[in-house]
Amino acid sequence: MLLVPLYVHPAEDPVAWRRLTEVADDLYGVVLNVADGPGAAPDQAFLEPARALRSAGVRVLGYVDLDYGARPAAAVVRDIECHRDWYGADGFFLDRAPADRTGLPFVRQVSRTARRGGATTLVLNPGVHPAPGYLRLADLVVTFEGHWTTYVSAFTRPAWADRQPPERLCHLVYGVPEALLALALRTPGERGAGVCCVVERELPNPWAALPPALPGKTP
Repeated sequence: MLLVPLYVHPAEDPVAWRRLTEVADDLYGVVLNVADGPGAAPDQAFLEPARALRSAGVRVLGYVDLDYGARPAAAVVRDIECHRDWYGADGFFLDRAPADRTGLPFVRQVSRTARRGGATTLVLNPGVHPAPGYLRLADLVVTFEGHWTTYVSAFTRPAWADRQPPERLCHLVYGVPEALLALALRTPGERGAGVCCVVERELPNPWAALPPALPGKTP
């Protein structure tokens, strides 16, 4: 399954947003990131894509930055509420999540607030394997986000990750050479992650276009 962070404005690439509704069955969800969050006010250009994705049965996950636990809880709650009220987000992508045990109370508070507000899906992205307690707070945990070279040379996983159902873990990999895309798409599954996104693009925004793994596109 694919988790797609599509960090491009619908006015810049409307075709990409429409394409996602055509491959709904292959998607775990789509991350809606208006302005490193919901923005200061509703952006009308995102309303129709969000509605179309929900109508197609795709999870719309509002992007919320946790700043590794340093953001004020009120700011995080405001982002959650705005994503829900403005764009109808049915879940949230909690980015830059803390990974050590000291961050658990903060993430637990955020998770409870989101669930009470009706969130059906929470994706937690520390980008590394966090303390195991985080698994109880989210439906999906991103245990790797980084460059392909790092994924190949330095990826390790703790014993607890081997015992998790693959659908609970996700890997986000960028900077993959075109010739290695097929290999890169197989690798997350071999490493215990049932959800992934693999792209060729590099920083600063590797998620500014659709992943080449979408059905109908041959990597």
